Amino acid sequence: RDKLLTILLLFLFNLYLIRQAPSTPSYGERGSDLGLQVFQQVARSRPQENVVLSPHGVASILGMLLPGAHGETRRQLLTALRYKKNGPYKMLRKLHKTLTAKSNQDIVTIANAMFSQQGFPMEEAFMSSNRANFQCESRTLDFTDTQAAAATINIWVNNQTKGHIPTLVKADMLDGDLTRLVAVNAIYFKGLWKSRFQTENTKMRTFNAGDGNSYKVSMMSQLSVFNIGLASTPQGLNYKVIELPYHGNSISMLIALPSEEDTPLGDVIPHINTATVQSWTKLLHHRKVRLLLPKFTAEAEVDLQASLSALGITDIFDEDKADFRHLSTEPVYISKALQKAKIEINEDGTKAAAVTTAILMARSSPPWVIVDRPFLFLIRHNPTGTILFIGQVNQP
Repeated sequence: RDKLLTILLLFLFNLYLIRQAPSTPSYGERGSDLGLQVFQQVARSRPQENVVLSPHGVASILGMLLPGAHGETRRQLLTALRYKKNGPYKMLRKLHKTLTAKSNQDIVTIANAMFSQQGFPMEEAFMSSNRANFQCESRTLDFTDTQAAAATINIWVNNQTKGHIPTLVKADMLDGDLTRLVAVNAIYFKGLWKSRFQTENTKMRTFNAGDGNSYKVSMMSQLSVFNIGLASTPQGLNYKVIELPYHGNSISMLIALPSEEDTPLGDVIPHINTATVQSWTKLLHHRKVRLLLPKFTAEAEVDLQASLSALGITDIFDEDKADFRHLSTEPVYISKALQKAKIEINEDGTKAAAVTTAILMARSSPPWVIVDRPFLFLIRHNPTGTILFIGQVNQP
């Protein structure tokens, strides 16, 4: 009996330890973390600009290259993405399916493609892996005609994003002699708010931009119940976090705004990773507030080479070191990895749910939350923790 009791106590103790252990990040979060590091580098180099990037898009491009990579090239990709050695393809396929599911269809459009130089035979296993996991198209082009090659890629991107991203590649980005492969990820997002802003409440108000100037911008306004909380960086800088759910409930926009007006947004950005974002969910609580948020459209084009190289992914871009023997029988390297992301924020959305209306009857004088200076936003797929977009808005 004592032996049984000991075994039972050990079992319960182990169960307790498992419960206490931090949950392992999902594949969506692992890829997103790498993309967030890329964003931090881009934001540091463009402190006064609007920047928008898709962390998930960055992970998608690298995930597409992974089945073709071998040796040190493969090790660098796996290390940066924190994927297991035998490849995360089952998980990535499931993730892509979840993100582009019918329930999200009016929100997320993701398009992936590989364009290779004519005469470079692509391995069938590599192409079929990408078709299965990323709905990735593979096409051959004649890069010696840079104008025609760029035009073909842009037509594809324009079609895939329903005209929202009409161009991605310029002819001068391609080298007629050296370009072997262009990996493309285009992602477009337009969400419908669960609790929409009424257009008649949108007024011109002052926004204190990142460059020190003040501008009049269209500021949306609504009195509603939002998830709101206060977080702080390890250095003790406080910032507000507000969650705005989209109508399908699986995707939310999270806004981070430094509490003190003189705290630069750049002091908060280095602290953001998926674990930080996960920790926000515990800090947020429902509160009735008057939220004022600027309307904005932000788009940015990012050449990923410098950022990825700084994060240890160097060999894929090196003609001598790139080892893509599972991609092609002839040696190839990545001459360009580009991303263009675009986001539109306006009043549109579905009416608030009945439950929310009931909560609105609570008698209190609601505080005002005015997003009138540079802020950070994230678009997060809550079930998987995947960060679809992150951006800094210095001037709407």
